[in-house]
Amino acid sequence: MSAELSDDEIVTWWGLVIEGYQATQEHLLGEIARRVGLAPAPFDVLLRLVRSPEHRKPMSQLAAEAALTTGGFTKVADRMVAAGLLRREPSATDRRSVYAVLTEKGEASAEEARRVCAEVLRERVLQPLGRSRAAGLASTMRTLRATNAPEAASG
Repeated sequence: MSAELSDDEIVTWWGLVIEGYQATQEHLLGEIARRVGLAPAPFDVLLRLVRSPEHRKPMSQLAAEAALTTGGFTKVADRMVAAGLLRREPSATDRRSVYAVLTEKGEASAEEARRVCAEVLRERVLQPLGRSRAAGLASTMRTLRATNAPEAASG
């Protein structure tokens, strides 16, 4: 059986995980901004909507998933509506609920952003790690998500 990890060793390992993630995410979001013209929050919202049934979700659910306050999400949504990327639709069954729905322009932007995202991830994650290690990384992160945020562990 191997010796226990020292405090310094495990903290260093975790620091490397964070630094690797941050460097990759910074590069990814920079490319999305440069090539598609999307800031991080609208990019996140578009990807969530394009992967949702009928390209729509309740605004409150989107705000929670994007880790934004209701007020913060309202500002993002207002800018996205003004840019023609989404529209608001009242719920047919609950007058308190409002849905964010992708427009045609929003769907096209989401698809372009997803294509650029995949291209960058292939170059910056898949190429250096290889398929097996990249899949292992995803599996590892899924385990950490399930362990540390059980309510978020779907998919």
